[in-house]
Amino acid sequence: MPEISIKNLSNKTITTNDTDKVVLKILHENAVDWMHACGGKGRCTTCKMIVIEGLENLSPHSDFEKKVNNLGALKENQRLACQCKISGDITVKVPDENKLPHLDYSE
Repeated sequence: MPEISIKNLSNKTITTNDTDKVVLKILHENAVDWMHACGGKGRCTTCKMIVIEGLENLSPHSDFEKKVNNLGALKENQRLACQCKISGDITVKVPDENKLPHLDYSE
């Protein structure tokens, strides 16, 4: 079963069999509050995550990710949680600009 580890949320780890769901949905279903200004519709980049390990375990870039990537809004190791699905273990962290004020981040 794939695992999502969130480095700067005290290494919170979620184990899932939901490889048909996007990462954002898996996070929310497991009580992880993750920024998503457009409601996970792929219209903004606020659900951005920095992928530390396991980039190869995420689905190919969606058309929206390709568009924002071409505009320079995503770095090579960043993905949008609302756009990608997981097929294996990943370790991610929340970028500073997308941290929610009511959460205590580690690191």
